Amino acid sequence: MRIATLAGRPALLVDGLAVDIEQASDALFPPDPQALYSRWREFRTWASGATLPKGTPFDPAELGAPSPTPRQVIAAGLNYRDHAAESGFALPDKLPPVFTKFPTSVTGPVTEVPLPPGGHTDWEVELVAVIGVPAHRVAAEDAWDHVAGLTVGQDISERITQLEGPAPQFSLGKSFPGFAPTGPWLVTPDEFADPDDLELRCTVNGEEVQKSRTSELIFSVPELIARLSAVLPLLPGDLLFTGTPAGVGLGRSPQRWLAPGDELVSTIESIGELRQRFTA
Repeated sequence: MRIATLAGRPALLVDGLAVDIEQASDALFPPDPQALYSRWREFRTWASGATLPKGTPFDPAELGAPSPTPRQVIAAGLNYRDHAAESGFALPDKLPPVFTKFPTSVTGPVTEVPLPPGGHTDWEVELVAVIGVPAHRVAAEDAWDHVAGLTVGQDISERITQLEGPAPQFSLGKSFPGFAPTGPWLVTPDEFADPDDLELRCTVNGEEVQKSRTSELIFSVPELIARLSAVLPLLPGDLLFTGTPAGVGLGRSPQRWLAPGDELVSTIESIGELRQRFTA
């Protein structure tokens, strides 16, 4: 299944057309897309057996974040070997560095993002897992049962804010308005031939700057869920940014930053793309 937030309402996408979930379910499910996650198993059971009406065309500009108001946004750093190398850090051992992107930074797939004045704003394409079933002390072999689906994410990062001070401010540097675009929709794990091996890539003004596969993750989605849920409960609708591969602006020589007018396109195989335009 593919589930989208369309004009602020949850929708199923069938053959490229949108079916409003509240209307199709005779109000069994509310018009709040976030509410689906608290009833995820019930929703999946209904959706897999429902006779759906014919969908309607939609404008991609009306798409919002698949999980627009998550309670937790957890992000893993240095989770690709080549990105750890370009950043000058040793490989993580038991768990990658973990930070949060504050939920107010979460947006949909097609946006304009204001650049912080005087900053060094960077790109990081990432696979994002959305939790569907509460996960606490979950074994890796059971972790996919707790995932509602996968989506594309951008961990946009303002490097000056992130790295200045007596200690780095990762969460602040990665949480300016619009710095966590996600979408274009949620794809359930059963849609993929192998949800642990997807190509992801990123371009700036049409130039490819990142390309890898999620099979290159040091800690896979199941491993991340197992190791994180050993410490804290993961809640329905939570976002898990899984890390970015090499090719970010910080790791280039000379370093490169996003500028007003730049267009950033982030794509993951079998999911779709994000498209961000940056403004002064």
